[in-house]
Amino acid sequence: MSDKPREYCGIYGIYNHPDAALHTYYGLHALQHRGQESAGIVTSYFDDDKGRYSMPAYKDFGLVLNVFSKSKVFKKILRGKNAIGHNRYSTSGSSKNPANIQPFRVHYRNGNLAIGHNGNLSNAKQIRERFRKEGVLFQSTSDTELILHLISHSDKENQMDQIMDALEQIEGAYCLVILTDDKLIAVRDPNGFRPLALGKVDGAYCVSSETCAFDINNAEYIRDVQPGEVIVIDKDADENNEPKSYSIPPQEGTGTSQCIFEYVYFSRPDSKIFGEMVDKIRRNLGKQLAKEHPLTDIVKNNTTGKKPVVISVPDSSNTAALGYASESNKLGNDCKYDIGLIRNHYVGRTFISPGQKSREQKVRTKFNPVRGVIEGRVVIIVDDSIVRGTTSRYLVDMIRECNPAEIHFLVSSPPIISPCYYGMDFPTPNELIANKFDRDIEKMAKEIGVDSLRYLSADGLVDAVKEANPSGHDYCTACFTGNYPVPVNFGVEKEENELV
Repeated sequence: MSDKPREYCGIYGIYNHPDAALHTYYGLHALQHRGQESAGIVTSYFDDDKGRYSMPAYKDFGLVLNVFSKSKVFKKILRGKNAIGHNRYSTSGSSKNPANIQPFRVHYRNGNLAIGHNGNLSNAKQIRERFRKEGVLFQSTSDTELILHLISHSDKENQMDQIMDALEQIEGAYCLVILTDDKLIAVRDPNGFRPLALGKVDGAYCVSSETCAFDINNAEYIRDVQPGEVIVIDKDADENNEPKSYSIPPQEGTGTSQCIFEYVYFSRPDSKIFGEMVDKIRRNLGKQLAKEHPLTDIVKNNTTGKKPVVISVPDSSNTAALGYASESNKLGNDCKYDIGLIRNHYVGRTFISPGQKSREQKVRTKFNPVRGVIEGRVVIIVDDSIVRGTTSRYLVDMIRECNPAEIHFLVSSPPIISPCYYGMDFPTPNELIANKFDRDIEKMAKEIGVDSLRYLSADGLVDAVKEANPSGHDYCTACFTGNYPVPVNFGVEKEENELV
């Protein structure tokens, strides 16, 4: 329904807390925006009756609230003080295959092992082919399973050495939570594509894709897991001792390349990722947009007698729109920020016939314009991105019905021209509106039905992010520039390993 890149996954883990499964449930609830196809939790505890460690799991298709709707799941199944959880949106492996629902859980020579994975392995094809030649049987089609095979096939004796051996063989964009019988391990790839944070609640350490999952659990944010860092949380990690930390060497010739789209669209504005609040970054993107495209260049002759009104496409572009309006007024270009589109947050699946009318109805189900804000005014729509342009066209059509004087569309990121191979699900390149019209902005504006269309420049995007977050790390902008910081297997299909 949404004309946006699709989220990838959200992961959460906690060690040595009496309500580990419940904390993980709430953490996944806060991370629901990162994946809505399935959810799962795995816990670990020592079973005194059986005299061995046990690792129960509960997972299914659907939203977190639906998967974990019965309280007995937490009382009778997900026992133990250690847990990891996963929300899934599939970027590799079919979304319809139940075997692909994470976390994955196995038993091997060194005990129980579970894993949750956010991102993509760029060398998955080579690793899978190697295992096929060795006669390995696969239970899923997700590249996450490959990590488990690498661990179990390692010739190292010590479990931590086996895990490090596996991590040094994988490439790409990933964050992992790994649960063993006696430890929780958090991993961030050497390039730092995906965000991962370390926190603490009631003396217990926890990790999460975003800090909003700490907030819901009243946990304290400690720091980010650093690019290439492997954090090991075990019985020795307590109030007086930090968790152990290891490092994975980066590929030769590569540096940090944090996903800039996390700031543009994916992460919640109340999260701190890559060391800075998303809300702060998005406001700065709006301010940069106002500097590159001042109102005086957009609105040539306002005869309405009213200030131009700036509206956002809720919710991900709200703060960018605020930043644009604020900076415009500071620059002496009078405008008014207002709520021009209302979003219905209770939209579920709509079972109506396919086709153009169906897609238009879905947009109307999700958004509704506020006529009193729009009628007779010059309207400046601020959105974070345009992918195909279909949703944008339907939104503009709805706003036109409210009789605005003009409609101008501003985007707080550059045109998307290339697919992502690091854990985001994009349409094929020829489906992207920027490629469809050879990046001709005037033709793109005509396609979505606006008086003008303006984008933030690629340099402006990076400058605005680094100004608000001077961390020293670099960012991946491949979807905007086509410059891929880590080699990938171009052309690998999402469901190429499915049997049907």
